[in-house]
Amino acid sequence: MNKLNLYQTLLWSSFLEEEFTSAIVKCNNLLAPGPNKLLWGHLKRIIKDKTCRANIIVIANACIELEHWPNHFKILIKIVIPKPNKLSYDSPKSFRPIVLLNTIGKLIKKVISNRLQFYVILNNFIYQSQLGGLKFKSTTDIGIALTHFIHSR
Repeated sequence: MNKLNLYQTLLWSSFLEEEFTSAIVKCNNLLAPGPNKLLWGHLKRIIKDKTCRANIIVIANACIELEHWPNHFKILIKIVIPKPNKLSYDSPKSFRPIVLLNTIGKLIKKVISNRLQFYVILNNFIYQSQLGGLKFKSTTDIGIALTHFIHSR
């Protein structure tokens, strides 16, 4: 085992059940399903079953250990929706493409994303004034950072 693989193994521990149960809670049941036709509401019911949840965790851990994202999770459906209240639909800008991905793959990506964000914040890899797209950051935090910036000038 080379040094990089050893470092990755030590740093990245196996996924926990709580990571999946907390990641799926905020998912909207009404969103359109991906190519696997699985709605978030269905996946929420599936993940309540301990055996099913354990199998999804095994898949997620295998993706990390093998450094492989299965093709099944890469298959998508693209839907083009016309934007409302456009005078003309002659321009591509009059439409909004929406990509629908495999729901289980999206859940695993959410868990990976949550963990990466945790590691990045824990190790101070993000500039202090970077607030957009981060959990537990609000407009109040942006206001405080802006006020500090103005007073320090």
